[in-house]
Formats: sequence, C-alpha cells, structure tokens
Amino acid sequence: MSLTEERHSYPEGYTRLHFKRQPIEAVAHNARAIDKNFNERRSVRHFSSRPIPSSIMQNLIMAGSSAPSGAHHQPWTFVAVADPVVKSKIRAAAEAEERLSYAQRMPQEWLDALAPLGTDARKPFLEQAPWLVIIFAQNYAILPDSTHRKNYYVSESVGIAAGEFIAAVHQAGLACLTHTPSPMKFLSEILQRPVSERPYLLLPVGYPADDCQVPDITRKGLDEVAVFMMGDAG
Repeated sequence: MSLTEERHSYPEGYTRLHFKRQPIEAVAHNARAIDKNFNERRSVRHFSSRPIPSSIMQNLIMAGSSAPSGAHHQPWTFVAVADPVVKSKIRAAAEAEERLSYAQRMPQEWLDALAPLGTDARKPFLEQAPWLVIIFAQNYAILPDSTHRKNYYVSESVGIAAGEFIAAVHQAGLACLTHTPSPMKFLSEILQRPVSERPYLLLPVGYPADDCQVPDITRKGLDEVAVFMMGDAG
C-alpha cells in the first residue's frame, strides 16, 4: 500500500475536513500572488487618526485567533484599545521604559543595528493609531472553578497567532507595527490583566498617514532564508 493509500482511524470527536482541492496551476498562481502581496507589507510608524470600526477589528482578531496552538488551548488574549485616555497612559509608560532602554539598557551593537531605522524613545504612533492591539500570552488558564490548567507551547502558539493577525491586517488593507517596549509589565497593570497572562506584543493598527515614509530596506532572498532537500522528489 502506498503512502497515499494508507487509511486512518480517528478517535471520537473528529469531523470530516471540508477542503476545496484546487488544480496545481491554481495553487501556483495563488502562491505567486500571496508572495507578491505579502512582500508589499511594511511596518509603519506614522498613522492616520482616521477611525476604524470595531467590527473590523473583531474580524481581524478572530482571523488571528484561528491560528493553531498547543493542545488547541489557544493561549492568548487580544486586548483592543481605542480609548484615547488609555492610549495616552500606554504611550507615557512605554516612552518611560524606552528612554531607559536607549540611554542605559541597550548595548551599542543594538543601537547601531537600529540606527538605519531612525527609531528613538518617542512613540507618537501609540496615540495616533486608532487602535492599539495588545496580545497577551496565557501562561496558564484559570478555569471557572478557580483551578489552573497548563498551556503548552505558549510562545510558539502566540507567535503564530500574532503572525496571522499581522497578515490579516495587511490583507484587509490596513497597516500595523510590531512594537515591543521592554519590559512590558506596565501593559498588564494599565489594562488590568490577570497574573496568568504576560504581555507579548503591542501593535498599533490603522491607515498609514498620508505622508507616511518607511525605511528604504530590502528583504533577504530565497537562498538566504530557505534550504530545499528534494531527493527523488526533484
């Protein structure tokens, strides 16, 4: 029996996968289009204040939350903030940490690596963007009876969910920035998150400002990021 002819037995609770199999020509076309589209994605630091309806954010968060996760525990919480008062508090706290980082915490090698991007301790985008989405990683779950449930592969799972959210934002026609002020404990305090969670990533989301500019950088080529081991399949 060939590998493609093997039959599988499934435990109780499984359901049939409804998968629309496309011709290989269509798959190749889709792959090229996705590559081109995603290569146009850029992180931006200058946002328009144009409002974005909360219904759009809900859809984007659910797209991110469709990510695979260890034991399907989905160990993440997306906190979406549009309140100007809360955004102002987040900016003030983030800039305080960033001033310390740029002045004392970052080694010169790190500062040199950031120099071409022109970043500094000022983070106006934290108030300019209509939404701040803060992704929290759930180290463990607190169940209704107050007991704790262990989560598995938390960082890996939350990282995949963050990637899917970023891709969804781009596909929807918006922009975002992956921002990681360090340390980020202030986010837990401002947003009143439980001790079972830790802040993982802060993403301003919205339209780029009309005069937005981005660093003139290039991405690594295929031969720098991938290795193909084809064997007889080649």
